[in-house]
Amino acid sequence: MKKGILIQLIAFALFCVGLSAQEEPAPAEPAPAEPAPAEPAPAEPAPAEPAPAEPAPAEPTPAEPATPPVPKPPAPPVPKSQPAPEDVAAPPEGAEKTESGISSRVLQEGTGTSHPKADEKVRVHYSGWQTDGYNFDSSLSRGVPATFGLNQVIKGWTEGVQLMVEGEKRRFWIPGELAYGILEGELPPIGENGKRPGRPLGQLCFDIELIKILRPHPTPENLTAAPEDAGTNPSGVASKVIKAGTGEAKPKPTDNVQVHYTVWTTDGKVVDSTLPNERPKTLPLKRTVKGFTEGVQMMVEGETRRIWVPMNMAYGAAPPPTAPEGMLIFEVELLKILSN
Repeated sequence: MKKGILIQLIAFALFCVGLSAQEEPAPAEPAPAEPAPAEPAPAEPAPAEPAPAEPAPAEPTPAEPATPPVPKPPAPPVPKSQPAPEDVAAPPEGAEKTESGISSRVLQEGTGTSHPKADEKVRVHYSGWQTDGYNFDSSLSRGVPATFGLNQVIKGWTEGVQLMVEGEKRRFWIPGELAYGILEGELPPIGENGKRPGRPLGQLCFDIELIKILRPHPTPENLTAAPEDAGTNPSGVASKVIKAGTGEAKPKPTDNVQVHYTVWTTDGKVVDSTLPNERPKTLPLKRTVKGFTEGVQMMVEGETRRIWVPMNMAYGAAPPPTAPEGMLIFEVELLKILSN
């Protein structure tokens, strides 16, 4: 009986377990969690550009020797004033006097025999003072003589220097009306710089030394035609040697030449000359008149030649406004051939 009860109890327990299983559904297996979004993988870095190779160390450049500083040329000395003569304020008794009122006296006799003309150039040394002894100008202070045309200076100079000959020294007293003007009142004061402003007015005193009269070449005779002993080219250009040269080579038309020259028209008028200024000219032969180009090609260095250039080998029948007409006569000294 006990065995039967035990079996009934086990059966009842199994029944209860089955009932319970029907009422409470078994828990569902959890759905697999969605995977969290993966963190983006870090981008692979772009391949770095290769670094430029470091240049090989340059060989050291040898240091240049230090350039010594170039010394500045000394400033030109300030011209010194020339001391005034004792008679600066007025001419002494016995001084020469012209009708215009210029007084003068000779300080040193000259060696020349001719006097300059008003239209000629001269080379002089001079000093000028006002009546109180103020030295307003002097070529001696500059150490260089002055060259000018007598018709390009004050009237007192134009007249006075014509009284002189080469080598002469003379003192002049020139009234204001023949100089830079009449002085009204007293002379202005001299500034702190030692200069007096404005032009020197009133009577002026000058010491002048006439070094040289700068004249063109004397006009030759019979310019209208070449002499019989002149050589004539087929072009009509005639020439005559005045002084034989020392060179051997002759210039080519493409050369430059250094020359002194004077040129005249057939009536003796001077067209141009390098002699008054004593400054030779350098000329490209191919750029001069045809007759000059042809004539100079017959010369050697050191030679002086007179050349008669017919009109058609000069400036032609209708020359430019400033050019001379007709035949021209050149006297040329060939100083140097400058090969181009």
